[in-house]
Amino acid sequence: MASVYLELGSKRIFACALEWPGWCRSGRDAESALAALTAYADRYAVVAGRAKIPFETGALRVVERVDGGSTTDFGAPERPAGADRRPYGAEQAARTGALVRAAWEVLADTAAHAPAELRKGVRGGGRDRDRMLGHVVAAEASYARKIGVRHKAPAFDDAAAVAALRTDILDVLAAPRDGSPPVPGGWHVPYAARRIAWHVLDHAWEMQDRSDT
Repeated sequence: MASVYLELGSKRIFACALEWPGWCRSGRDAESALAALTAYADRYAVVAGRAKIPFETGALRVVERVDGGSTTDFGAPERPAGADRRPYGAEQAARTGALVRAAWEVLADTAAHAPAELRKGVRGGGRDRDRMLGHVVAAEASYARKIGVRHKAPAFDDAAAVAALRTDILDVLAAPRDGSPPVPGGWHVPYAARRIAWHVLDHAWEMQDRSDT
């Protein structure tokens, strides 16, 4: 059974699995958000498989509800769960780091097999592959500051710079925590891992859906 929290916006609700960073989907109400999360279980299983972590979710169990905000309604999970404020040890930290790393690997593998020009979205828009990759990396540089990691946003094809940024992010995500944010006013680490992995996978899955291959 997977423990889930709901982030309640006025127009959109996110359902996020607490123990599986990046497995978050949204809907117009709680029922549709949970249905979307269930529908993406097989796709998330690929991430868990890359991390070599058994993935058997069973039923979803809502354990917490938090109020969202404007970012929730815009389309991104914005608020941490209460559980994100708890201390966690080396085993959980290593597991979190492995799953975030696996999310990056899924995106890289998807991009390697995707055409440069992706099919347009349902409304005729959407970024093509390289713009999408650039967007993901730029967002990560911004997110990283919330956990005390400061890098200039690298070009998506500067492999060394991207690797350096992600190594420093993982150094924070995969370290045991006492429950406090790494920097004053920053993000709690479980939420940071969730937000980073969600953003990566959201675009990886979009890229898969909009590829001709």
